[in-house]
Amino acid sequence: MDALATLDLLAHAQLEARRLGFELVLRRVPEDVRELIGLAGLDGVLPVEPRRQAEEREQRLGVEEERQLRDLPA
Repeated sequence: MDALATLDLLAHAQLEARRLGFELVLRRVPEDVRELIGLAGLDGVLPVEPRRQAEEREQRLGVEEERQLRDLPA
């Protein structure tokens, strides 16, 4: 199936979903497909979930707080 046929299928699925009171939202869409949706004029019909910003990795911290251990009973 070519890309335009896939977009046509998605647009028809969106139409049917809206008739039933639902909405399709596309997730994890590659950039080239996003561009194709826009070029086809379907960006108002096929909503694409915004891309998430890459989370910065948190540095693993060693000991957060130093303290002396109590003397244990012998």
